[in-house]
Amino acid sequence: MTRLKERIVSLIGAVGPIPVSEYMALCLFDPEDGYYTTREPFGAAGDFVTAPEISQMFGELVAVWLYQAWQGAGRPLPVIFAEIGPGRGTLMKDMLRAWARLDPAFAAGASFAMIETSPRLAKIQQATLAGQSSALSWHQTIDTLPQQPMFIVGNELFDAVPIRQFVYVGSGWRERMVGLDDADNLHFFAGAGSIDPALLPSGVAGAPQGTIVEVAPARAALMAAIAERIAGHGGAGLFIDYGHLQPGIGDTLQALRRHDHEDVLANPGEADLTAHVDFAALAASARAHGLDAELTTQGEFLLGMGLLERAGALGAKADDGERQTISEAVERLAGPDAMGKLFKVMTIKPAAKTG
Repeated sequence: MTRLKERIVSLIGAVGPIPVSEYMALCLFDPEDGYYTTREPFGAAGDFVTAPEISQMFGELVAVWLYQAWQGAGRPLPVIFAEIGPGRGTLMKDMLRAWARLDPAFAAGASFAMIETSPRLAKIQQATLAGQSSALSWHQTIDTLPQQPMFIVGNELFDAVPIRQFVYVGSGWRERMVGLDDADNLHFFAGAGSIDPALLPSGVAGAPQGTIVEVAPARAALMAAIAERIAGHGGAGLFIDYGHLQPGIGDTLQALRRHDHEDVLANPGEADLTAHVDFAALAASARAHGLDAELTTQGEFLLGMGLLERAGALGAKADDGERQTISEAVERLAGPDAMGKLFKVMTIKPAAKTG
């Protein structure tokens, strides 16, 4: 039993079952034993591989999108370019290199920020980005960023923000809880109180017994904070994650460890817990602040930004083995059977003025 599991069992023994959202938050962000607090999960030696780790092309194309958004906004200065949830810094490193090549004056004049809650990951990012000439700063939230136009990217950010789950039991919807069975093992239960179905996604009427739906108020709050900042000071946002473009019903909570799935309750603190992102809900949060929000798939986005052309340019200077690696990276990033369809992209910008 992991140390965090022992603590969660003791907690539940003392206070009773806890909501899925609280369990997820403890597993991921507990200051002593949380997953992101205690380990570096990225890459082949970790538990999962993110798009920036697959190929430099991903970061380069994201950099081009943010640069074009800045141009479209009138090239404001001073300006802050930020990454939220920046992993080990690979995406920002690729973006800084691309910007320096694209527009050295811009790269020298803009400010760049990393928004990271984990001190351990912040140290890893600082090592990755050591020697960069750009003005780089670290923040725990967007609240401490300068009051300037903000162009921000979040890759695989929202899937790790805790969700709430509700299960249809008897004649009502009850919050899904983590409690203890008769042998003091962690187990899912339906909570005691019922919830108004009007608070749940549309389409839940007539759901069969045992149906699970997910809502994510913490994700909506984070998106609202970002959208409010862009609406007030200008900028744009780009968010990439696995999820769905339309609201859905079902249990998407999953645990990932050593590149394989495992029981969500098995190893608290030692496995990554994620859930699919409801992009329709995120878009609604952004639009509520007067922003335009556009949704697409990762494959369509990267191909539209010139993934094949960039791969061709890299391949022209490569040997056969390197060309094979580039080709495989294109397939992993944009192929419909890989990340191309599963991962979605949302862009947000201030609504275009009319009249």
